[in-house]
Amino acid sequence: MTRSRRIACSGWIFSLALAFLASPAYAETLGDALDAAYRTNPGLRARREGQRALGEVVSQARAGYQPTLGVTGGILRSETALPLLGQINASGLGLVGEQPLYTGGRVAHAITAAEAEVAAGREGLRSAGQALLLNVIAAYVDVRRDEERLAISKDSAEVLNRQLAEAQANLRVKVITRTDLAQTEGRFAAAQTRVAAAEAQLGISQDNFRALVGHAPENLAPEPPIAAALPPSLADAARIAVDRDPRIRQAEAASRASAARVAEARARGRPEVSLRGSLGVAGGGASGASPFRGYDQFSAAALVFKMPLASGGLIGSGVRQAAARADAAELEEQQARRETERSVSQAWRQVAAARAGVAGNAEQVRAEMAAWQGVRREAEVGLRTPLDVLNAEQALREAQFGLVSARRDEYVACAMLLAAMGVLGPETLAPGGQADGPVAPAADLSSRQGSAPWTSVIEALDRVGSQDDRPSRR
Repeated sequence: MTRSRRIACSGWIFSLALAFLASPAYAETLGDALDAAYRTNPGLRARREGQRALGEVVSQARAGYQPTLGVTGGILRSETALPLLGQINASGLGLVGEQPLYTGGRVAHAITAAEAEVAAGREGLRSAGQALLLNVIAAYVDVRRDEERLAISKDSAEVLNRQLAEAQANLRVKVITRTDLAQTEGRFAAAQTRVAAAEAQLGISQDNFRALVGHAPENLAPEPPIAAALPPSLADAARIAVDRDPRIRQAEAASRASAARVAEARARGRPEVSLRGSLGVAGGGASGASPFRGYDQFSAAALVFKMPLASGGLIGSGVRQAAARADAAELEEQQARRETERSVSQAWRQVAAARAGVAGNAEQVRAEMAAWQGVRREAEVGLRTPLDVLNAEQALREAQFGLVSARRDEYVACAMLLAAMGVLGPETLAPGGQADGPVAPAADLSSRQGSAPWTSVIEALDRVGSQDDRPSRR
């Protein structure tokens, strides 16, 4: 190899290395955007914290079975006209504890209701996560669509700029008229306007992306395929939605919670049994004795039975109120099923229409490209006017715009169908991703951390004693 060839080869390698270093080393994927949105989106984080707070209602309900312990104390000074009592000065300090033994099922049903409310909250959080996921997908493909539209607009402006230069040269040699030049100038001005509009729309889409994901989009990679995740038929989609849609599952859990609240309200009219004990010291005496002298220890234990005989209608009103709310929850569950069925059906039809739009626009682009190339060749031999060339170029650009938008609409329609079915998640678009998405792994709602060893026995007895009030799906 000659010296000059070696130098040229070295220069080519050096230029290639510079180009590689200058090129972006990282392309953000749709999975990256979804992960960032799940971690940083304030709205979803607020829903997570709300769910964490809601999870405490189970612990609060279980506290009804736990023993309670308190300190009591006081000083007593009294004067009476009765000669046998005279003046009394006393003081005391003690511990008072109580252990529920049977609550008529009130605490048991409260726990059931709390667990169902937590389950409903989890499904609501999953629904919010799917909504965020759908918005991020739309924002992602919007940015990519607008980038392509901007590139098409700039390419169109460059082509028209060259045509304008050709028209000016042809006018000088009297090949075309000034009218032809004016038409080309008008199309070029319109192309520049489209470039400005495309830049503005791209900025709007980038702002939407930043608001959802937390950072500006940069070098977005092509979105992963999504059509393969769709079911083969509308009937399959509807069947999956019945089992997976978070709106239905949330409504079902809310209905279970309402039914348990009815049983809890009824249990308030049942007897309750508890064990109460006290231990302490007391001192003092009569006839001017100091209340802080002569302390003696005391202890007491009692089996306490409570049975409401009259509540002024409070218990009955509470039962009727809970029953009305349970009826409303059951109707809302039916409405959720109808809404899911409608959403799945509409989304399925939107996917079909979007696919037809992609196919039609792709064929239109092919035809318009062939027409534009043919018109240009015919114009070169005088068979077509400059206006024919401008019209063909404009028709081609409009077809290209339509194809870019149709592809975006198809992708979003597929995502909407998966969301309506309740199966849209990170694993759909990024294999190996966390299936739970924004929802943390389910906590063990039956956990009895911090409970007394005998709590499970008391709960079992409480549930057995109130079997006729067990909540059920009506």
